[in-house]
Amino acid sequence: MVGVEIDMVITDSLKALELYKKVFDVQSIEVTNFPKGENEVVFTLYGVRFHMLDENPQFGLKAPNPDEPQSMWFNIIVPDIKETFSKAVSAGCAELQPVTELPDYGVTNAMFIDSFGYQWMLHQVHKEVSFEERTRLWEEKRDKQ
Repeated sequence: MVGVEIDMVITDSLKALELYKKVFDVQSIEVTNFPKGENEVVFTLYGVRFHMLDENPQFGLKAPNPDEPQSMWFNIIVPDIKETFSKAVSAGCAELQPVTELPDYGVTNAMFIDSFGYQWMLHQVHKEVSFEERTRLWEEKRDKQ
């Protein structure tokens, strides 16, 4: 078997799964039911496999601190950004960037941080814009500043 799996350390994998199910259409693969600190959850989101492990200092597993932003985030392309973003905020996630339309680039995006310290960027693609066109638009914008 070959593939890619994104692994995350979470303070409580079971609670995180509950949250992510409120926001996204996740498919649970494996979910343990051990005491907190011993659980792990495997799920897929739009075909990507995620593996969450409970924070457990004994095994060197430390979850991020929600007060200290991370330098990486998950970028999820969704069919309806306003609906997904609304679900995230309603489920207790904090807005980092509101739903923002970028018509020249053919996308709308938004960002939130969940209560476990992970940042999520949402994209809705309205039209395909080539790399060359996006580069040209960026250079024009930069030159005007």
